[in-house]
Amino acid sequence: MSIILVINPGSTSTKLALFRDSEIIGEHTIRHSPQELNQFASLYEQSSFRKSLIVSFLESAGHPLTEIDAIIGRGGMLRPLEGGTYAVNDDMIEDLRSAKYGEHASNLGAILAKELALENGKGIPAYIADPVVVDEMDPVAKLSGHPDYTRRSIFHALNQKAVAREVASRYGKKYEEMNFIVVHMGGGISIGAHKRGRVVDVNNALNGDGPFSPERAGTLPISGLIKLCYQWHTRL
Repeated sequence: MSIILVINPGSTSTKLALFRDSEIIGEHTIRHSPQELNQFASLYEQSSFRKSLIVSFLESAGHPLTEIDAIIGRGGMLRPLEGGTYAVNDDMIEDLRSAKYGEHASNLGAILAKELALENGKGIPAYIADPVVVDEMDPVAKLSGHPDYTRRSIFHALNQKAVAREVASRYGKKYEEMNFIVVHMGGGISIGAHKRGRVVDVNNALNGDGPFSPERAGTLPISGLIKLCYQWHTRL
């Protein structure tokens, strides 16, 4: 049986889980204080710090890195992709390291998975699954009220699809056989229309589209926002 390490890096935490095939055998959340993270000039520079904490967790859990058979990390800001599982490669790492498509804590998922896989020494694979840039939107859903602006798909794809698969299994069906409205509620909120395994419409949860949340202002009236910008410009 295979032992799989799962890594979910967030802005203030690194969540870890160990699976023996589909059975969870260990989990842990490492909290990172602002003082710990502020010593790093960039998100990428946090990778060695977080990696050492992950190795310590594995040793304390009785499953050192050398026993791990595969590693999967949270997918980050990449070019738009279909939902699914992807092997981590050098091009992906470079895009995440340079923040080519944006900087987000999830960018560390693939980086940590790949670095730990290399340190394992047995040539084990490193993966990501359903990154935040999953784009399966119908063409009509990308239309906006302005010809120069196209709606983007950036949302909590991993959690939304995992929850939808879990609910589908309770009905004795596959995710690809059902339709759902799925709502992720956290620091950001995303609402997705899932049609037979594809998220055909969803709000851009990273940039504030949709409902307001603890960390997002949400969709605002354009005229009011423009007025506010000019007010601040005048004050400056």
